[in-house]
Amino acid sequence: MKELQIERRMEAPSLAHPMEVMAGPTGRRRWPDEIKARIVAETLQPGVRVNEVAARYGLQPNHISTWRTMARAGMLVLPEADMPEFLPISLQFDQPMSLPISVDVPPEVRISVADMTLHIPASFPASQAAALVAALRSAV
Repeated sequence: MKELQIERRMEAPSLAHPMEVMAGPTGRRRWPDEIKARIVAETLQPGVRVNEVAARYGLQPNHISTWRTMARAGMLVLPEADMPEFLPISLQFDQPMSLPISVDVPPEVRISVADMTLHIPASFPASQAAALVAALRSAV
């Protein structure tokens, strides 16, 4: 008996259209302030270059430079871990040290900028205190 070999071809009408494939992100992205602050903090580490950090996140270096300017102006608060370890301070006592310190009054930090003094409870987060100081400086 002869075997019949049937060849079937499925011919589909040409529905394919040329397509352009772009590498990397496109369009406008919105970065949350927490992420911006973390990226800026990376650029402030010793030996790190803004261009390298920008390439790692797929950003233009000028975006990070803008965010760094925002951080310096107090409009972007950096994470606490990246806050400087030492800040220049001066101590001024309102009352002589020989008097007993009242236990009823909660401890506070006073920060003077120009002719303004900021009274902050000692339990206030350092990152928010830094943002307040930056806002005071920009207001002066």
